[in-house]
Amino acid sequence: MTRSDARARAFTAYPELNLVLEHLLAGAQAALADNFVGAYLQGSFAVGDYTPYSDCDFIVVTHEDLTPGQLAALQALHKEIHRLPAPYWRNGLEGSYAPAAILRRWSTEPRDPPGAPRAEDWGDPGMSGAPPLAYPFWYLDHGSDTLVRSEHDNSQVVRWCLREKGVVLAGPDPATLVDPVSPAALKAEVRRTMDLCLAVWLEPMHLVAWQAFWVGLFCRILHTMETGTVTSKKAAMTWAEAALDPRWSGLIARARALRKGHESAGAPADPGEVEATRAFVAYAVAYADRAA
Repeated sequence: MTRSDARARAFTAYPELNLVLEHLLAGAQAALADNFVGAYLQGSFAVGDYTPYSDCDFIVVTHEDLTPGQLAALQALHKEIHRLPAPYWRNGLEGSYAPAAILRRWSTEPRDPPGAPRAEDWGDPGMSGAPPLAYPFWYLDHGSDTLVRSEHDNSQVVRWCLREKGVVLAGPDPATLVDPVSPAALKAEVRRTMDLCLAVWLEPMHLVAWQAFWVGLFCRILHTMETGTVTSKKAAMTWAEAALDPRWSGLIARARALRKGHESAGAPADPGEVEATRAFVAYAVAYADRAA
């Protein structure tokens, strides 16, 4: 099937997204040739509760890291995708090109790609300037048409979602590519994510969408701390409304009710809601430490 074939396979419930994914898959296979292992969806299209405004999170697995020629071809591919006749979804992809040996299990070694050591003051462009810790994949941020080095998808959470829930676009079962991720590993990682959020991420909160995002993220972290699994933000907020201190139920319910893409999401955040969200984050950190 060619990239121009309009009869895209039904990877998702959205025909326009399927066309974008068909273009991504065919283009990646052409650019990578024998270096291509497989292509998958993770994130909300794997764990559930996706909407017409969700990010579409993908992972393309390669035998080796990208060569300069392959990288150039993929950069051109993602610029092509941004010109497709799919107004939302052409900008809705987010994901990484991951070497199979690195994807197999999380490790801090090797930290850097061959011949490309990162200085200690390197700031991750996909993680709000976080310092180097593990191997950076070639990463496409939501809305971007350019791949950059980032550790964004080199995580236990992504591996769990891919192995346990991943949607196959092409290639072998992802369970053959990723080792099992233990509950303890997931819990340790999301607890570190809390600290990273407090250090470099917990801004901005000037819009309703961002304020609600932080509520949902910390609910999701707490759900993982309790269960050792990963679920959607919607499911995690539903759990949190019932499981957490009732004083947070209104804040959580309002965040859960917000719909991405609705005009209210772009409105200025209410200062009282921002203050309540910061208080909820402090509560969540204490809750997580008790759970640990």
